[in-house]
Parts: sequence; C-alpha cells; structure tokens
Amino acid sequence: MPNGDVPTPDRIATLVDLLRGPTLSVLDRLDGSEFSTPEFIGVLLTDPDAAAAYDEAIRRWGESEHAAKMVLHGQVFPAILRAATNVEWLGFAHDVADAYAVPAWWRLVGER
Repeated sequence: MPNGDVPTPDRIATLVDLLRGPTLSVLDRLDGSEFSTPEFIGVLLTDPDAAAAYDEAIRRWGESEHAAKMVLHGQVFPAILRAATNVEWLGFAHDVADAYAVPAWWRLVGER
C-alpha cells in the first residue's frame, strides 16, 4: 500500500481474523485483573504461536514494520479486545508509553 493511502476495513479485518485466536488464547490464560495494551502485547509475544501470528501480521500489512505495528497496536488488538466477552475497556492510558499507538487500560471480567 503506498504511503498516504487510507487502509481499507477489510485489510484490518484480515489481520483481526489472523490474530483473534492467538489473542483470545493468551487472554484466557492471563493473570491479574487490569492491564494496558502494551503490557498485553508484551505477554502475547512470549507465546510462540501468538508471536508467529504477530510477525505474520506485520508481514501481511506490507508497509514498514513501524507502520504495521501502528495498525496492530492502535486498531487490530483494540478491536479484538473490545469484542472479547471477558474483558472491558477502561479508557485511554495516556501515562503508558507505546511507540505505536495511544494505549488503553483493560479489565478482565466474568468467571475465570
């Protein structure tokens, strides 16, 4: 995709589909109750299958690694987490560093 083009929703949906399973699997095993988006991604990357899916998503985006991570951190992971039934969005985490997006705070909910 040339620089300056607006990403189409189906390109993002493709990455959501790719990362949904690994993301939900890691989410189901997560300890604690509240976490930021970058904290979650850090844990996700310790899982070999999830890390492989993350790397594949970067490759599929087709732009620079930095641009791909902006899409993953700012759109793909938040979309997956917002749709999950066992987590709720608590708001933006302006005090948390993330080189790729404005992170959010999340809370695990329901039976674990």
